Amino acid sequence: MRDVERFPVEGPNSLWQVYSTVSRIKAIWNFIWIQLARYCPFLSWKNWIYRNLLRMKVGKHTAFALMVMVDVFFPERISVGDNTIIGYNTTILTHEYLIKEYRLGYVRIGSNVMIGANTTILPGVTIGDHAVIAAGSVVHKDVPAGAFVGGNPIRTIERNNKQQG
Repeated sequence: MRDVERFPVEGPNSLWQVYSTVSRIKAIWNFIWIQLARYCPFLSWKNWIYRNLLRMKVGKHTAFALMVMVDVFFPERISVGDNTIIGYNTTILTHEYLIKEYRLGYVRIGSNVMIGANTTILPGVTIGDHAVIAAGSVVHKDVPAGAFVGGNPIRTIERNNKQQG
């Protein structure tokens, strides 16, 4: 089960009420910096934007590939450990706006993690150290340290109990 906070709404679906949960200024600010980071060819500059302008926790030598899309409304709920690779065009969400409620959750990605291209990570998920996520996966639940998972939804492909250095 994902670790999310649930907030019921009345009236139209929760996406119509998005700006009662996050300010328009914050959404615009985040959108501009996220778009610049998505296309930035310098990893150190990307990490600086994520850490200093979007308030994400990003470890040393972490690499966000081209076109990674982090949550536009709540990027500060994302933390990534050291020496992790987030693959091309991956999406990391910390919110879900549904019909009768919206949900918020933290996304915690450990150190030495490899996330393949075109992966979607849903709110409230923790990915343990040394995990590997296959390309094109939907991460809808926690991934233990050292696991190799993939698919939509994810399933365990292999479990490596030895922590690699």
